Amino acid sequence: MIDFNLYLITDRHQTGGRPLLTVVEEALQAGIKAVQLREKDLSAKELFELAQNLRRLTRQYHARFFINDRVDIAMAVEADGVHLGQKSFSAKDVKRIFPKAIIGVSTHSLDEAKKAEAGEADFITIGPIFYTPSKASYGEPLGVEVIKQVRKEIHTPVFAIGGIKEDNARGVIDAGADGIAVISAVMRAEDVEEAVREMYAAISQK
Repeated sequence: MIDFNLYLITDRHQTGGRPLLTVVEEALQAGIKAVQLREKDLSAKELFELAQNLRRLTRQYHARFFINDRVDIAMAVEADGVHLGQKSFSAKDVKRIFPKAIIGVSTHSLDEAKKAEAGEADFITIGPIFYTPSKASYGEPLGVEVIKQVRKEIHTPVFAIGGIKEDNARGVIDAGADGIAVISAVMRAEDVEEAVREMYAAISQK
Protein backbone atom coordinates (compact mmCIF):
# COMPACT_ATOMS: atom_id res chain seq x y z
CA MET A 1 0.00 0.00 0.00
CA ILE A 2 2.84 2.41 0.83
CA ASP A 3 4.50 2.32 -2.56
CA PHE A 4 6.63 5.46 -2.24
CA ASN A 5 9.70 6.53 -0.28
CA LEU A 6 9.76 10.27 -1.01
CA TYR A 7 6.75 12.20 0.25
CA LEU A 8 6.24 15.83 -0.85
CA ILE A 9 4.28 18.16 1.40
CA THR A 10 3.14 21.45 -0.09
CA ASP A 11 3.75 24.98 1.17
CA ARG A 12 2.91 27.63 -1.39
CA HIS A 13 4.65 30.26 0.78
CA GLN A 14 8.02 28.63 0.02
CA THR A 15 7.85 28.59 -3.77
CA GLY A 16 9.49 31.98 -4.29
CA GLY A 17 6.40 33.36 -5.98
CA ARG A 18 6.02 30.49 -8.43
CA PRO A 19 2.55 28.93 -8.74
CA LEU A 20 2.23 25.93 -6.44
CA LEU A 21 0.82 23.76 -9.23
CA THR A 22 3.87 24.50 -11.38
CA VAL A 23 6.28 23.44 -8.63
CA VAL A 24 4.31 20.29 -7.85
CA GLU A 25 4.11 19.32 -11.51
CA GLU A 26 7.88 19.73 -11.89
CA ALA A 27 8.33 17.44 -8.87
CA LEU A 28 5.94 14.90 -10.37
CA GLN A 29 7.80 15.03 -13.67
CA ALA A 30 10.98 14.18 -11.75
CA GLY A 31 9.37 11.11 -10.21
CA ILE A 32 7.62 12.12 -6.97
CA LYS A 33 5.02 9.45 -6.20
CA ALA A 34 3.19 11.00 -3.24
CA VAL A 35 1.98 14.55 -2.57
CA GLN A 36 0.26 15.95 0.51
CA LEU A 37 -1.76 19.15 0.26
CA ARG A 38 -1.02 21.12 3.43
CA GLU A 39 -2.17 24.73 3.15
CA LYS A 40 -3.68 25.46 6.55
CA ASP A 41 -4.49 29.12 5.94
CA LEU A 42 -6.80 28.61 2.95
CA SER A 43 -10.59 28.78 3.19
CA ALA A 44 -12.54 25.58 2.58
CA LYS A 45 -13.50 26.81 -0.90
CA GLU A 46 -9.92 27.69 -1.84
CA LEU A 47 -8.61 24.42 -0.46
CA PHE A 48 -11.24 22.43 -2.36
CA GLU A 49 -10.39 24.13 -5.66
CA LEU A 50 -6.67 23.57 -5.14
CA ALA A 51 -7.32 19.96 -4.16
CA GLN A 52 -9.27 19.36 -7.35
CA ASN A 53 -6.38 20.67 -9.44
CA LEU A 54 -3.79 18.65 -7.53
CA ARG A 55 -5.90 15.50 -7.78
CA ARG A 56 -5.96 15.92 -11.57
CA LEU A 57 -2.19 16.41 -11.65
CA THR A 58 -1.35 13.50 -9.38
CA ARG A 59 -3.63 11.20 -11.39
CA GLN A 60 -1.91 12.27 -14.57
CA TYR A 61 1.45 11.23 -13.11
CA HIS A 62 0.14 8.13 -11.28
CA ALA A 63 1.06 9.54 -7.87
CA ARG A 64 -0.66 9.17 -4.51
CA PHE A 65 -2.53 12.23 -3.23
CA PHE A 66 -3.17 13.02 0.43
CA ILE A 67 -4.90 15.95 2.10
CA ASN A 68 -3.98 17.35 5.49
CA ASP A 69 -6.78 16.82 8.05
CA ARG A 70 -9.74 17.64 5.78
CA VAL A 71 -11.46 14.29 5.41
CA ASP A 72 -14.45 15.91 3.70
CA ILE A 73 -12.34 17.46 0.96
CA ALA A 74 -10.28 14.29 0.57
CA MET A 75 -13.47 12.31 0.00
CA ALA A 76 -14.93 14.93 -2.34
CA VAL A 77 -11.92 14.93 -4.68
CA GLU A 78 -11.30 11.17 -4.35
CA ALA A 79 -7.88 11.60 -2.76
CA ASP A 80 -5.94 8.47 -1.85
CA GLY A 81 -6.01 9.39 1.80
CA VAL A 82 -5.48 11.92 4.56
CA HIS A 83 -2.67 12.93 6.84
CA LEU A 84 -3.70 13.54 10.43
CA GLY A 85 -2.12 15.61 13.19
CA GLN A 86 -2.12 14.92 16.91
CA LYS A 87 -5.28 17.01 17.35
CA SER A 88 -7.14 15.52 14.38
CA PHE A 89 -9.65 12.69 14.15
CA SER A 90 -8.27 9.26 14.96
CA ALA A 91 -7.27 7.01 12.07
CA LYS A 92 -9.92 4.51 13.21
CA ASP A 93 -12.67 7.13 12.98
CA VAL A 94 -11.55 8.25 9.55
CA LYS A 95 -11.53 4.67 8.26
CA ARG A 96 -15.16 4.28 9.35
CA ILE A 97 -16.29 7.11 7.09
CA PHE A 98 -13.59 6.80 4.40
CA PRO A 99 -12.80 3.07 4.25
CA LYS A 100 -10.51 3.25 1.21
CA ALA A 101 -8.29 5.94 2.71
CA ILE A 102 -4.58 5.47 3.30
CA ILE A 103 -3.94 7.30 6.55
CA GLY A 104 -0.76 8.96 7.70
CA VAL A 105 -0.27 10.40 11.18
CA SER A 106 2.22 13.06 12.29
CA THR A 107 4.20 12.06 15.38
CA HIS A 108 6.91 13.79 17.38
CA SER A 109 7.98 11.11 19.87
CA LEU A 110 8.18 7.35 20.34
CA ASP A 111 5.01 7.39 22.46
CA GLU A 112 3.04 9.21 19.76
CA ALA A 113 4.36 6.77 17.14
CA LYS A 114 3.18 3.80 19.24
CA LYS A 115 -0.27 5.39 19.67
CA ALA A 116 -0.51 6.03 15.93
CA GLU A 117 0.28 2.39 15.16
CA ALA A 118 -2.25 1.20 17.75
CA GLY A 119 -4.77 3.58 16.20
CA GLU A 120 -4.45 1.91 12.78
CA ALA A 121 -2.30 4.47 10.96
CA ASP A 122 -1.02 3.14 7.64
CA PHE A 123 2.18 5.17 7.95
CA ILE A 124 3.63 7.78 10.26
CA THR A 125 5.86 10.79 9.93
CA ILE A 126 8.30 11.42 12.79
CA GLY A 127 10.12 14.68 13.39
CA PRO A 128 11.50 17.20 13.29
CA ILE A 129 14.69 15.19 12.79
CA PHE A 130 16.80 18.27 12.05
CA TYR A 131 16.07 21.97 12.54
CA THR A 132 13.64 23.51 10.08
CA PRO A 133 11.59 26.72 10.45
CA SER A 134 8.34 25.00 9.41
CA LYS A 135 8.62 22.56 12.33
CA ALA A 136 10.22 24.86 14.94
CA SER A 137 6.96 25.03 16.91
CA TYR A 138 7.25 21.29 17.63
CA GLY A 139 10.35 21.79 19.75
CA GLU A 140 14.01 20.84 19.51
CA PRO A 141 15.11 18.54 16.67
CA LEU A 142 14.89 14.89 17.62
CA GLY A 143 17.91 13.66 15.67
CA VAL A 144 18.26 10.33 13.87
CA GLU A 145 18.33 8.36 17.14
CA VAL A 146 14.56 8.68 17.44
CA ILE A 147 14.19 6.82 14.14
CA LYS A 148 16.20 3.92 15.53
CA GLN A 149 14.03 3.86 18.66
CA VAL A 150 10.79 3.94 16.69
CA ARG A 151 12.00 1.31 14.26
CA LYS A 152 12.65 -1.11 17.14
CA GLU A 153 9.19 -0.67 18.58
CA ILE A 154 6.74 -0.38 15.67
CA HIS A 155 6.13 -2.06 12.32
CA THR A 156 4.19 0.74 10.61
CA PRO A 157 6.13 2.44 7.78
CA VAL A 158 8.06 5.43 9.11
CA PHE A 159 8.83 8.63 7.19
CA ALA A 160 11.32 11.07 8.68
CA ILE A 161 10.55 14.78 8.38
CA GLY A 162 12.19 18.06 9.33
CA GLY A 163 15.24 19.69 7.78
CA ILE A 164 16.03 16.73 5.54
CA LYS A 165 18.21 17.67 2.58
CA GLU A 166 20.19 15.81 -0.04
CA ASP A 167 23.31 15.77 2.19
CA ASN A 168 21.67 14.22 5.29
CA ALA A 169 18.94 12.07 3.71
CA ARG A 170 21.04 8.92 3.49
CA GLY A 171 21.75 8.97 7.24
CA VAL A 172 18.03 9.07 7.92
CA ILE A 173 17.45 5.98 5.76
CA ASP A 174 20.42 4.21 7.37
CA ALA A 175 18.83 4.86 10.78
CA GLY A 176 15.81 2.84 9.68
CA ALA A 177 13.33 5.22 8.05
CA ASP A 178 11.29 3.74 5.22
CA GLY A 179 11.28 7.09 3.47
CA ILE A 180 11.52 10.84 3.90
CA ALA A 181 8.99 13.65 3.81
CA VAL A 182 10.15 16.99 2.47
CA ILE A 183 8.81 20.51 2.15
CA SER A 184 11.50 23.18 1.69
CA ALA A 185 14.06 20.89 0.00
CA VAL A 186 11.73 20.78 -3.00
CA MET A 187 9.40 23.75 -2.58
CA ARG A 188 12.29 26.24 -2.31
CA ALA A 189 14.55 24.63 -4.91
CA GLU A 190 15.44 26.77 -7.91
CA ASP A 191 15.58 23.62 -10.01
CA VAL A 192 12.81 21.41 -8.63
CA GLU A 193 13.44 18.45 -10.92
CA GLU A 194 17.13 18.39 -10.04
CA ALA A 195 16.32 18.63 -6.30
CA VAL A 196 13.99 15.63 -6.55
CA ARG A 197 16.49 13.58 -8.54
CA GLU A 198 19.25 14.37 -6.02
CA MET A 199 17.00 13.34 -3.14
CA TYR A 200 16.14 10.04 -4.80
CA ALA A 201 19.81 9.42 -5.52
CA ALA A 202 20.67 10.09 -1.86
CA ILE A 203 18.08 7.73 -0.41
CA SER A 204 18.74 5.01 -3.00
CA GLN A 205 22.51 4.78 -2.70
CA LYS A 206 23.94 1.76 -0.91
